[in-house]
Amino acid sequence: MPIKTLAWIALIVWMGGSTYWHVCKIKQLCDGPTPTATYVVPPLSIVDAGKLDLSSPMNFGFKKSMADPNFYNLKKELDSLASYLKTDSTRKTTITGLYSSIEQNTSSFADLGLARADAIMQYLVQAGVPAGQLGIASRMIDLSFSADDSTHGMEFGFTGLDLPKAEQALADAEVHTTVFEPMDLYFESAKSDYIKTGENDKFLAEAKQYLAENKDKKLLLTGHTDNESSDASNLRLSKKRVAGVLAAFKKIGINPSQLVTDAKGESEPKASNDTPDGRRANRRVSIVVQ
Repeated sequence: MPIKTLAWIALIVWMGGSTYWHVCKIKQLCDGPTPTATYVVPPLSIVDAGKLDLSSPMNFGFKKSMADPNFYNLKKELDSLASYLKTDSTRKTTITGLYSSIEQNTSSFADLGLARADAIMQYLVQAGVPAGQLGIASRMIDLSFSADDSTHGMEFGFTGLDLPKAEQALADAEVHTTVFEPMDLYFESAKSDYIKTGENDKFLAEAKQYLAENKDKKLLLTGHTDNESSDASNLRLSKKRVAGVLAAFKKIGINPSQLVTDAKGESEPKASNDTPDGRRANRRVSIVVQ
């Protein structure tokens, strides 16, 4: 073959190769499947600052446009969350369900995110968490989907409940039946003024009359605390609580000689100090006729 012909063939091959490289490799305009990004499951994080820190490389999974979650690999974390909320009744978690604009909502909820959050909330309720400590919300974001049309994600936020309401409810539950039945006066944390109710007013009115008619009888006031501080501090606080109650009883006309006081600090709890409810029950002054 003549050298001139070979040169032309080489030139044509070189031009074809250059064109292919420029169009297909540099500009990526050639036909063929477009590479897809690898789907990565976002890790789960449930954090209540300084109190709870649960994490997992797994996350709640959902099929596209479906509300029912796949959380088989997350029951340990969910059960830990349930235990945490049952132990600390002052904390509330809001579960936020995530959903995408390209998904269809076939649930009875306003959007798919709420339906997904409710499914997790129902699990926690069945695990014994009071419904008052749970809330649901939703957020539409640009979710990614795997090759089999699955997606993952759920968010958890924490807030505090109104403690005074809880303590007021405890005080309101104390019912006066007779002056011969002991009654407890309750206090907010670190406070020395007892929570006044109609029932403890009834007790005091009857006790005042009974003591006036029975000069040999006395009213014993015993102060108690939870274990939130040191023994010495709690003993001082229990004395302060008793002193406040004593002053209030004197003010309504009870003979001071018929009032006896004692202070126990944290040494005689009526409930476990391991829970907020137990600590509330221990912040009290007990009253009993002797």
